[in-house]
Amino acid sequence: MLKATNPIVMTVANTITSGDVANGLNAIGASPIMPSAPEEAEAMVNIAQGVTINVGSINQEQFRQSQLTCNAANSQGKPLVLDPVAVASSPYRSQVVDTLLGDYDFSAIRGNVGEIAFLAGVAWDTHGIDAGGGEVDFEQLTTIVKTCAQKYHTIVIMTGEIDYISDGKTVKSVPYGTPAFATHVGTGDLLSSLVAAFLTVASTDEYLEAAYQAALTFALCGQKVSDKLPGQWFNGLLNELYLVSNDKINHWEKEELHHG
Repeated sequence: MLKATNPIVMTVANTITSGDVANGLNAIGASPIMPSAPEEAEAMVNIAQGVTINVGSINQEQFRQSQLTCNAANSQGKPLVLDPVAVASSPYRSQVVDTLLGDYDFSAIRGNVGEIAFLAGVAWDTHGIDAGGGEVDFEQLTTIVKTCAQKYHTIVIMTGEIDYISDGKTVKSVPYGTPAFATHVGTGDLLSSLVAAFLTVASTDEYLEAAYQAALTFALCGQKVSDKLPGQWFNGLLNELYLVSNDKINHWEKEELHHG
């Protein structure tokens, strides 16, 4: 797991959720840095092993920082993850994400169904940061995640009641989790940065599996404390991330498969 390598993960952060993202990274064994000055973007990428761009509170200054950060990450061959928060909610936000995806190579994109469907060019109802939409089936969801992955030549992690992870060919699913994830703003932001952390300990041909393991770990850790009220749940999630190990994840997954 990450505790052995303690990778530095740089996040161009959503200011609303930056503290929770930092604490989650720290709990699982990564070292978070969250600079905000464009002038130090390259220097921060220099010391990081993985990078996440989160557009949740994007403005012109942060957009410039994101561009400089992406450029440095691509130049140095470091894992780069995009979280296109509420990408369809405004023309400005859509243009920012479109520019970033057009100009830079992302190792992974992590978003909810509405966000990923928008990027894929698939019609879907969106509402704020929520996925929206009505009844869907497995085939619809796998088409959305594969289409997005193919379009941008990257790994896509599409989160929801079931998470879907694809490289454009293969689709893996994580059918675990808890509705409690929706009670705490920023859990998706945290997962995006955790994906970056997991990618730091994988080779590029292992990125699909690494992204899957990140989503699996996050979902099972949250599920383990699903009986707690929202005020205690997130702290419980941090505790589980702190205590998690490969053996625990394997054991929990076997339990779920057995009960299923």
